[in-house]
Amino acid sequence: MDFSYTEVQQMLQDQVQKFVQKSYDFETRNKIIESEKGYSEENWALFAELGWLTVPFSEEDGGLGGSAVDLMVMMEEFGKANLVEPYLANAVLAGGLISRLAGADSKAALLESLMTGGVQLACAYAETGSRFNLANVSTVANTEGDAIVLNGEKVAVLNAANAEKILVVARESGAVADREGISVFIVPADADGLSVRKFPTIDGRQAGIVKLNGVTLSATNRLGAAGTALSALEEVIDQATVGVCAEAVGALEMLLRKTVEYSKTRNQFGVPIGTFQALQHRMADMFIECQLARSITIMAAMKLDSSASPAEKTKAVSAAKSKVGKAIQLVGQEAIQIHGGIGTTEELDVGHYFKRVTALNVLFGDADFHSERFASY
Repeated sequence: MDFSYTEVQQMLQDQVQKFVQKSYDFETRNKIIESEKGYSEENWALFAELGWLTVPFSEEDGGLGGSAVDLMVMMEEFGKANLVEPYLANAVLAGGLISRLAGADSKAALLESLMTGGVQLACAYAETGSRFNLANVSTVANTEGDAIVLNGEKVAVLNAANAEKILVVARESGAVADREGISVFIVPADADGLSVRKFPTIDGRQAGIVKLNGVTLSATNRLGAAGTALSALEEVIDQATVGVCAEAVGALEMLLRKTVEYSKTRNQFGVPIGTFQALQHRMADMFIECQLARSITIMAAMKLDSSASPAEKTKAVSAAKSKVGKAIQLVGQEAIQIHGGIGTTEELDVGHYFKRVTALNVLFGDADFHSERFASY
């Protein structure tokens, strides 16, 4: 199987690497994440100018092609930089739902605004107690005359505080866990009855709890036909899962690299600790886990781009997330242990990478969840 990148993919990789080397050092990143918005508007405009926001979309939608492997290349480099801009929330989650569900006219307008960096979006799908089950939706959308009224609460909504429009997953019919009856609505962030409570996540980024109390919308705010959105949501989450696997692979590579570098400079008993055979074995295990995680992520991305059945694609995604989750635990914990206490300080980037991969481990389902999902097919 050919794992080599295409010319376009190599170009994307080189662009991100050059941007990081020039404009995204550790101190700059920390200043950005501590700002009110938690990301750089200047960088976001640059992403749009470079065409990075077009990567997840097909050529028919005005994008680069919509390849999962293209997305993987980008996200792996983002992981190496520990980049904090809301690419996943905007381009992958919200953009993915718009691309799959919206009508031709509204899709063209929304995606153009997204790809040019003119709008910030968020996707509100998770709820308390849903436990990675996308069909477990208790937020309700009731039809009242010509209007639709939303009531409910969404949790862990990425980019919620900065979003100008929020894509809300709500139930129009059926019981709480039914697959049918689920729709997606575009809700303006300033809509009456909508409130957002921002909170920092473990990795220092921003998420929010979105409450909907009698939010009244027109039926034109619904994306696609009523009650048919679940399959599209599952496809988007699977693609996003491969994206976060790739981001984790990039971050794990940096943890390994920085741990090896540290072992060559940290002296104990008059010699570098990297000369101790026990630590060499542990770092060798870290290297193996990084390589296995990267290989299975490439496999999952290629499977999503193939003509395989939905079940085969789902299995590939779960296999990747499960394996990457186990790699996160081993590589992340070993990096911190070999560094010692300094590895957990705010002044060293290793601790920030560790927090990020810890968050990625549970995003869209942890290793245990995906192992069970893989076994269910």
